[in-house]
Amino acid sequence: MTVVQSELISAIRSIPDYPKPGIMFRDITTLLGNPKTFRRAIDELVHPYAGTKIDKIAGIEARGFILGGAIAHQLSAGFVPIRKKGKLPHETVRIAYSLEYGVDEMEMHKDAIVPGEKVILVDDLIATGGTAEGAAKLLLQMGAEIVAACFVIDLPELGGRRKLEALGVDVRTLVSFEGH
Repeated sequence: MTVVQSELISAIRSIPDYPKPGIMFRDITTLLGNPKTFRRAIDELVHPYAGTKIDKIAGIEARGFILGGAIAHQLSAGFVPIRKKGKLPHETVRIAYSLEYGVDEMEMHKDAIVPGEKVILVDDLIATGGTAEGAAKLLLQMGAEIVAACFVIDLPELGGRRKLEALGVDVRTLVSFEGH
Protein backbone atom coordinates (compact mmCIF):
# COMPACT_ATOMS: atom_id res chain seq x y z
CA MET A 1 0.00 0.00 0.00
CA THR A 2 1.33 3.45 -0.92
CA VAL A 3 1.56 6.39 1.48
CA VAL A 4 -1.24 8.13 -0.44
CA GLN A 5 -3.52 5.09 -0.18
CA SER A 6 -2.80 4.82 3.53
CA GLU A 7 -3.63 8.52 4.04
CA LEU A 8 -6.89 8.22 2.12
CA ILE A 9 -8.00 5.02 3.84
CA SER A 10 -7.33 6.52 7.28
CA ALA A 11 -9.49 9.55 6.32
CA ILE A 12 -12.52 7.43 5.35
CA ARG A 13 -14.95 6.62 8.15
CA SER A 14 -16.33 3.06 8.26
CA ILE A 15 -19.82 2.71 9.72
CA PRO A 16 -20.97 -0.86 10.51
CA ASP A 17 -24.52 -2.03 9.82
CA TYR A 18 -25.51 1.00 7.73
CA PRO A 19 -27.88 1.29 5.92
CA LYS A 20 -28.75 -2.25 7.04
CA PRO A 21 -27.20 -5.04 9.12
CA GLY A 22 -24.14 -6.66 7.56
CA ILE A 23 -23.17 -3.64 5.45
CA MET A 24 -20.00 -1.67 6.21
CA PHE A 25 -20.68 1.85 4.91
CA ARG A 26 -17.62 3.74 3.65
CA ASP A 27 -18.22 7.42 4.42
CA ILE A 28 -16.06 9.91 2.51
CA THR A 29 -17.45 12.99 4.28
CA THR A 30 -14.53 12.74 6.70
CA LEU A 31 -12.10 12.70 3.77
CA LEU A 32 -13.88 15.71 2.21
CA GLY A 33 -13.80 17.60 5.52
CA ASN A 34 -10.02 17.30 5.79
CA PRO A 35 -8.37 19.84 3.44
CA LYS A 36 -5.21 17.76 3.01
CA THR A 37 -6.90 14.47 2.12
CA PHE A 38 -9.57 16.15 -0.02
CA ARG A 39 -6.82 17.87 -2.02
CA ARG A 40 -4.81 14.64 -2.20
CA ALA A 41 -7.79 12.66 -3.54
CA ILE A 42 -8.56 15.29 -6.19
CA ASP A 43 -4.89 15.52 -7.22
CA GLU A 44 -4.67 11.73 -7.55
CA LEU A 45 -7.85 11.58 -9.66
CA VAL A 46 -6.71 14.47 -11.89
CA HIS A 47 -3.07 13.44 -12.34
CA PRO A 48 -3.43 10.86 -15.17
CA TYR A 49 -5.45 13.32 -17.26
CA ALA A 50 -3.51 16.54 -16.65
CA GLY A 51 -2.42 18.01 -19.96
CA THR A 52 -4.95 16.01 -21.98
CA LYS A 53 -8.06 17.44 -23.58
CA ILE A 54 -11.05 16.56 -21.43
CA ASP A 55 -14.26 18.33 -22.42
CA LYS A 56 -16.58 17.40 -19.55
CA ILE A 57 -16.65 15.76 -16.17
CA ALA A 58 -19.93 13.94 -15.49
CA GLY A 59 -20.66 13.58 -11.78
CA ILE A 60 -23.22 11.17 -10.34
CA GLU A 61 -25.52 12.61 -7.68
CA ALA A 62 -24.53 13.56 -5.00
CA ARG A 63 -20.93 12.93 -3.91
CA GLY A 64 -19.92 12.75 -7.57
CA PHE A 65 -20.93 16.42 -7.78
CA ILE A 66 -18.42 17.39 -5.09
CA LEU A 67 -15.55 15.39 -6.55
CA GLY A 68 -16.49 16.07 -10.15
CA GLY A 69 -16.73 19.83 -9.67
CA ALA A 70 -13.24 19.96 -8.20
CA ILE A 71 -11.84 17.73 -10.96
CA ALA A 72 -13.55 19.79 -13.68
CA HIS A 73 -11.99 22.93 -12.21
CA GLN A 74 -8.51 21.39 -12.19
CA LEU A 75 -8.82 20.11 -15.77
CA SER A 76 -10.52 23.27 -17.11
CA ALA A 77 -13.44 21.11 -18.21
CA GLY A 78 -17.18 21.62 -18.05
CA PHE A 79 -19.31 19.81 -15.48
CA VAL A 80 -22.40 17.70 -16.20
CA PRO A 81 -24.66 16.59 -13.33
CA ILE A 82 -26.24 13.16 -13.66
CA ARG A 83 -29.28 13.24 -11.38
CA LYS A 84 -32.18 11.18 -10.17
CA LYS A 85 -35.32 11.47 -12.30
CA GLY A 86 -37.24 14.72 -11.99
CA LYS A 87 -34.48 16.95 -10.59
CA LEU A 88 -33.34 18.78 -13.74
CA PRO A 89 -35.32 21.75 -15.10
CA HIS A 90 -34.67 21.49 -18.86
CA GLU A 91 -35.29 18.79 -21.47
CA THR A 92 -33.58 15.57 -20.38
CA VAL A 93 -32.55 12.13 -21.53
CA ARG A 94 -33.17 9.31 -19.10
CA ILE A 95 -32.07 5.75 -18.45
CA ALA A 96 -33.35 3.08 -16.08
CA TYR A 97 -30.73 1.18 -14.10
CA SER A 98 -30.69 -1.71 -11.67
CA LEU A 99 -30.22 -1.26 -7.97
CA GLU A 100 -29.53 -4.05 -5.51
CA TYR A 101 -33.27 -4.21 -4.75
CA GLY A 102 -35.13 -2.74 -7.70
CA VAL A 103 -34.85 -0.22 -10.51
CA ASP A 104 -34.35 3.54 -10.55
CA GLU A 105 -33.88 6.17 -13.24
CA MET A 106 -31.28 8.88 -13.77
CA GLU A 107 -31.13 11.69 -16.26
CA MET A 108 -29.07 14.50 -17.66
CA HIS A 109 -29.88 17.50 -19.80
CA LYS A 110 -30.29 16.59 -23.45
CA ASP A 111 -27.85 19.33 -24.49
CA ALA A 112 -25.17 18.59 -21.84
CA ILE A 113 -22.97 16.50 -24.11
CA VAL A 114 -22.01 17.10 -27.72
CA PRO A 115 -21.31 13.83 -29.58
CA GLY A 116 -17.58 13.11 -29.60
CA GLU A 117 -16.78 15.03 -26.42
CA LYS A 118 -14.21 13.41 -24.15
CA VAL A 119 -15.82 12.78 -20.76
CA ILE A 120 -14.68 11.43 -17.39
CA LEU A 121 -17.40 9.88 -15.21
CA VAL A 122 -16.94 10.50 -11.45
CA ASP A 123 -18.45 9.19 -8.23
CA ASP A 124 -17.20 8.45 -4.73
CA LEU A 125 -17.51 4.66 -4.77
CA ILE A 126 -18.01 1.72 -7.12
CA ALA A 127 -19.78 -1.25 -5.52
CA THR A 128 -22.23 -3.38 -7.53
CA GLY A 129 -21.87 -0.92 -10.39
CA GLY A 130 -25.54 -0.52 -11.30
CA THR A 131 -25.58 3.25 -10.97
CA ALA A 132 -22.20 3.75 -12.66
CA GLU A 133 -23.14 1.37 -15.47
CA GLY A 134 -26.40 3.27 -16.02
CA ALA A 135 -24.56 6.60 -16.10
CA ALA A 136 -21.98 5.24 -18.55
CA LYS A 137 -24.71 3.91 -20.84
CA LEU A 138 -26.47 7.27 -20.71
CA LEU A 139 -23.25 9.08 -21.67
CA LEU A 140 -22.55 6.61 -24.49
CA GLN A 141 -26.12 7.00 -25.73
CA MET A 142 -25.46 10.76 -25.96
CA GLY A 143 -22.32 10.17 -28.04
CA ALA A 144 -19.72 10.85 -25.36
CA GLU A 145 -16.28 9.32 -25.58
CA ILE A 146 -15.77 8.10 -22.02
CA VAL A 147 -12.08 8.50 -21.25
CA ALA A 148 -12.44 6.90 -17.80
CA ALA A 149 -14.69 6.34 -14.82
CA CYS A 150 -13.00 7.52 -11.62
CA PHE A 151 -13.86 6.65 -8.03
CA VAL A 152 -12.16 7.18 -4.69
CA ILE A 153 -13.25 3.75 -3.40
CA ASP A 154 -13.61 0.33 -5.02
CA LEU A 155 -15.41 -2.58 -3.34
CA PRO A 156 -13.98 -5.22 -5.72
CA GLU A 157 -15.90 -8.19 -4.33
CA LEU A 158 -19.15 -6.62 -5.56
CA GLY A 159 -18.03 -6.59 -9.22
CA GLY A 160 -18.95 -3.07 -10.33
CA ARG A 161 -15.62 -2.45 -12.06
CA ARG A 162 -16.22 -5.42 -14.36
CA LYS A 163 -19.56 -3.98 -15.52
CA LEU A 164 -17.89 -0.77 -16.66
CA GLU A 165 -14.95 -2.57 -18.22
CA ALA A 166 -17.43 -4.73 -20.17
CA LEU A 167 -18.65 -1.45 -21.74
CA GLY A 168 -15.06 -0.62 -22.73
CA VAL A 169 -14.67 2.01 -19.98
CA ASP A 170 -11.31 2.37 -18.24
CA VAL A 171 -11.82 2.40 -14.45
CA ARG A 172 -9.57 4.27 -12.03
CA THR A 173 -9.92 3.93 -8.26
CA LEU A 174 -7.70 5.21 -5.47
CA VAL A 175 -8.32 2.70 -2.66
CA SER A 176 -10.20 -0.54 -2.16
CA PHE A 177 -11.90 -2.20 0.78
CA GLU A 178 -12.76 -5.84 1.31
CA GLY A 179 -16.39 -6.84 1.73
CA HIS A 180 -19.53 -4.76 1.27
